[in-house]
Amino acid sequence: MQHSAGHQMKQYDYLIIGGGIFGIYAAIYLAGKNLKVLLIEKERSLLKKASIVNQARLHAGYHYPRSIATARIADAHKERFISEHKAFINFKFDKYYAIARNGSFTNSAQFKRFCDFLGIRADLITESSLFNLDLLEGLYLTEEYTFDPVLIAEYYKARLQNEKNIEVRMNCTVAEAYANAGRWKVRIRNGEDGEWVSIEAQNVINATYSGINTINRTFGVRTLKLVHEVTEIAMLSSSALAQKGFTVMDGYFCSIMPYGLSDLLSLSSVVYTHHVASYAEEPVFDCQKKNPECRPDHYGICNSCFAKPESNSYKMIAQLRRFLKDGIDLNYLFSIFTIKTKLQSSYLDDGRPTEISILSESPRFYCLFAGKINSIYEIEAEVPYV
Repeated sequence: MQHSAGHQMKQYDYLIIGGGIFGIYAAIYLAGKNLKVLLIEKERSLLKKASIVNQARLHAGYHYPRSIATARIADAHKERFISEHKAFINFKFDKYYAIARNGSFTNSAQFKRFCDFLGIRADLITESSLFNLDLLEGLYLTEEYTFDPVLIAEYYKARLQNEKNIEVRMNCTVAEAYANAGRWKVRIRNGEDGEWVSIEAQNVINATYSGINTINRTFGVRTLKLVHEVTEIAMLSSSALAQKGFTVMDGYFCSIMPYGLSDLLSLSSVVYTHHVASYAEEPVFDCQKKNPECRPDHYGICNSCFAKPESNSYKMIAQLRRFLKDGIDLNYLFSIFTIKTKLQSSYLDDGRPTEISILSESPRFYCLFAGKINSIYEIEAEVPYV
């Protein structure tokens, strides 16, 4: 990995903005095609937001009975992701999906047909010492795994170090960008010392996730209609559920499962995980008034912010307990927070597709709106390397 200094105009085949898992994978993929890549990240560290603040579910398609497109994409890339990341995947737990008797958007028969259509396992369970079947229309033993976000983050950071065609700049923001003679002219500002650097790039990939519209506007391309949510994942321990995963769906329910290869269990709730939503082009929240360093065009890391919301963990746990037998131990440890973003259109079917749009042809500007981690390979089909 190179770290350049100075004010000279450097040229790159690709400028990639955003140091999450999708931006890093795109950089590694393109560098492997002998292209010169500059990867910039506005934080001081890579992979500190949505890449690690999630439930670590390696989607096999079960989660999206109302979005066949998302389910197909998740399942299509699952085997490849597993084969390339085996050391970071937890295969050794039983994963159950359940349909609640009341309040579900999908009934048990529909869920079973959906699984059969995709060719994924869904074995009906009629007796359980863990789960309250009185509140469940259907309980199914499935086959789904979790990945370890922390270990995968370390793995990809190490891969970046070994790529001679990638230059990484941390704590950097794009201050100005314009097209000239078929290339992007970009001014980048280093937040540490205020240094200004001018570069040229043949192509740009915007992989900033929640900051995607800030970058789109800077480059003069159209913005997306998004919804941003301050999100909490609660971390628990439980002797009874240590090797179990349990998701109640399809509606305003909850999910608990192992957090990768750690001893932690991640708990998420459709109702209580998302604290507040913003439909503005950029993430706009009241908590930013308490922390002026966190702005809509330069939001910070929620997990370490003093102004983050109070935990909803007790509400999540109370919701989960309704679907468990009496006496199941649930021990709250801590919570992790971030901003999650999705397309407003996804509210219709709860889909999370990965979308890669070309918003400028000459020079080329790609807008990469990330979905699930096992769809990182979509970049290979959508972005040419010649």
